Amino acid sequence: MEVAALASGSSGNCFYVENNGKGILIDAGISSKQIVDRMHLLKKNPEKVRGIFITHEHSDHIRGADVFARHFRVPIFVTKKTAKAAKICSNVDLIKYIKNNETMEVGGMKVEAFSKSHKAADPVSYNVWNGKKVSIITDLGYGCENVISHISDSDFLFMESNHDEIRLERGPYPYFIKEWIKSDTGHLSNLQAALCVLEHGSPKLKHIVLSHLSKTNNTEKLAMETFDHLLKQRKDLNLKVSLSMREKPTSLFKL
Repeated sequence: MEVAALASGSSGNCFYVENNGKGILIDAGISSKQIVDRMHLLKKNPEKVRGIFITHEHSDHIRGADVFARHFRVPIFVTKKTAKAAKICSNVDLIKYIKNNETMEVGGMKVEAFSKSHKAADPVSYNVWNGKKVSIITDLGYGCENVISHISDSDFLFMESNHDEIRLERGPYPYFIKEWIKSDTGHLSNLQAALCVLEHGSPKLKHIVLSHLSKTNNTEKLAMETFDHLLKQRKDLNLKVSLSMREKPTSLFKL
């Protein structure tokens, strides 16, 4: 398999997973044009995408789904509650309903949806595997049992590392927004994310891509330093930590 973050952050999230020339998108929170352009940067053909899997209804996860799906005639996989919470696609024939903890096969890959805690109608994250297991886990308030179980069994992990707790406290956001971000339905801090991996990561985990970093309440340096500092406590973990970006795709990682 090959994987990449086409974009990740509050301005838009989109992850690409491919197996034997067939791909899927996890979220489509940037414009359809940006998805196409960033796939081309990775020398990938958007016509090979076989499905879009939506995690929840917030605009930074669905922005480009409608146009991309209709243009390339690609199905959108989404829970019923999420589909009711926002206009996902104007062509209802392209919407395919899924359930929490359901596993399906698309493009020769197994894709599993699992529930998490976030302020949305029916938020899910996804595992994708074909021999190796990739977990895409962003937009969650805490590491619930579902999240922990999948972190402990992943070979490759896209993991939310949204904010630095001190920067959030001292930053410009209104009090009620800060309290939501810190809550069990908000976003993981660098410390929370690193502790999840420290406590539950398996030696089989070889790569983490830190994702959904806040432009206001975090820095790449702080996120990396937090993970580097904590993961040193696990001598059995031998993994690479890298960063997703808002304005361009990551490299294409091969599993």
